[in-house]
Amino acid sequence: MKLPRMKKRRDFLRAAQRGKRAARPGLVIQALPGTGGPMRLGFTVTKKVGNAVVRNRTKRRLREAARLVLGDTPPEGWDVVLIGRDETRTRPFAQLQGDLRGALKQAGLPPLGGT
Repeated sequence: MKLPRMKKRRDFLRAAQRGKRAARPGLVIQALPGTGGPMRLGFTVTKKVGNAVVRNRTKRRLREAARLVLGDTPPEGWDVVLIGRDETRTRPFAQLQGDLRGALKQAGLPPLGGT
């Protein structure tokens, strides 16, 4: 199932300013509760990580990890931004999924329905 995406800058800024932040070696998340409606995901990677090819590969890994971790029934009413780090590219995929699960739990999301 494809999850709704955040695409507007103001949504990313709102999550950064008012949301809860959780950092792990493989990624950083910013989670904003109480938005109403379905969970929306945003993905971003800074230019410090690498060129466009590297950043896009990093985002693809984050998208796939989010798809697997959140499953078919993501929690309602959250905006979540996943920020890729330099380590996101090389981290074993199982560990990246573990990082995401731990960060979501730390940010206060309810238990997930994914695998």
